[in-house]
Amino acid sequence: MTEYSRMAKGKFTSTGAAQVVNLPFQPDYVEFLNYTVANTAISGTANQNNVPQAWWDVNMGQGFAIQQVYVGATPSVLQFDTVTANGISTFSAGQLLQFGPTKQVVASTKGATTSFQVTSHGYFPGDVVIFEGLYQSATTGMPQMDGIPFTVITRTDANNFVVEWDSSNATYYTNLSASPSGAKVKKVLYPYLYFPGVSFINAITTGTTTTISTTSAHNLVVGQEVAFRIPQSWGTVELNSLPNVLTPGAPAYGYVISVTDFNTVVVNIDSTNYTAFTTNQTVSSVPGLSYPQIVAVGDVNTGGVLISSGSALYPPPQYMPISTTTFNTINGPAIRGAYVNNTSQGFVIGTGAGTVATSSSLVGDSGDVIYWRAYLHDMSVT
Repeated sequence: MTEYSRMAKGKFTSTGAAQVVNLPFQPDYVEFLNYTVANTAISGTANQNNVPQAWWDVNMGQGFAIQQVYVGATPSVLQFDTVTANGISTFSAGQLLQFGPTKQVVASTKGATTSFQVTSHGYFPGDVVIFEGLYQSATTGMPQMDGIPFTVITRTDANNFVVEWDSSNATYYTNLSASPSGAKVKKVLYPYLYFPGVSFINAITTGTTTTISTTSAHNLVVGQEVAFRIPQSWGTVELNSLPNVLTPGAPAYGYVISVTDFNTVVVNIDSTNYTAFTTNQTVSSVPGLSYPQIVAVGDVNTGGVLISSGSALYPPPQYMPISTTTFNTINGPAIRGAYVNNTSQGFVIGTGAGTVATSSSLVGDSGDVIYWRAYLHDMSVT
């Protein structure tokens, strides 16, 4: 029966990390081909433990898979194998934030960006994390960074990563060391359930236009109307939408005139004579500390793109989680100007190894091109 079946296909370039694929359904069957591995095998130089093909059925259980894998010395021999953990699984984000495992922060390093040491963190650029308890002692540390989302901008290595927060000249910040008790970090599994939403501000450059840097992806677009919420201690309070000294009772808004990248945006507000922005908040202020925010307002928010000659007929809304790369949501089409519900569902291809080829990685190596197909069948007969 195929009356209500759903099918989808696509491709991605592996980063070597688990790959999340968003779909408008949760599949019960997934298969993929690693074109890079298969193409290498044509020359007879397929590397040991490479996986050219794999399959998953919901009846196997979450995280399982059947794979074909090259084993033995080059040229390797292709054989079947099974994956029993970190294989292929499905997910549904729901309407509330979900988190990965809590990990211990070993140390931190101040700078124009801030680096953290977390043993076997498993984070990659574009992942969003939240810190808690960043105290070195009762009165020192970096708890000023607690409780807000940060995009991982650099994976230094398996034990170190970098986030966007300027602590270089922040006298009230102290580097963490020796795994202080309570200093933890966890990954936000599906951070963009709605967007553009609210973004936390990391830096402000004043001038005839105003440049805003955010701690995680702002997902704003050119033409967007925005408001600011900046507590007194952070400076640049002149950007705040209220009070409006020109028109009492009416909020003062700005407009996005350019998007530099995923966490930098320029608005049309002349802030030449405004107070300088600072992240140098005291540790003692942390209980109850309010953070500076930029918020999308009004009628010009992200949504569908215009349908015109040469464009897709039903374009889905897009978001920009890192760099300048945009991703389609599972929604579409959307009314242009609407906030987007990006509640996620789909499947994940993990980094699990086989039971025979114990050094294999299902998702392949960084740079591998993978073609996938996913299905949701009308009925399942057992």
